[in-house]
Amino acid sequence: MRIREHPILTFPARRKVTFFFEGRPLEGYEGEPIAAALHAAGIRVLRESPVLGRPRGFFCAVGNCSSCLMVVDGVPNVRVCVEKLREGMRVERQAGKGNLLAAVGGGRASGLDSGAALHGCGGEEGA
Repeated sequence: MRIREHPILTFPARRKVTFFFEGRPLEGYEGEPIAAALHAAGIRVLRESPVLGRPRGFFCAVGNCSSCLMVVDGVPNVRVCVEKLREGMRVERQAGKGNLLAAVGGGRASGLDSGAALHGCGGEEGA
């Protein structure tokens, strides 16, 4: 489900791209947040909380909470509510906190903002 008409906002046309969620091809629009593309495809659970394994989904949508941390192109702890979608991205649900050492090396190698990968290191069972 996407908002296509709005009384105040406009939505410029974007190129449709294919990305992969847990190996399954999905389509979204280039430059939109990854979480928006997943939500439009019916994916509501983005990760599990570190301690109790509870499902977490789209929450703040501005990169301030940790509900949307996912593994993107092998890099854990990416806040997919603010990370832009690109052709061929590989997105996976994250269980727990992810591996920060992999995030530092993998973030630079993959072209992701390594800062984005590092911001999600806190335990947030209540989040």
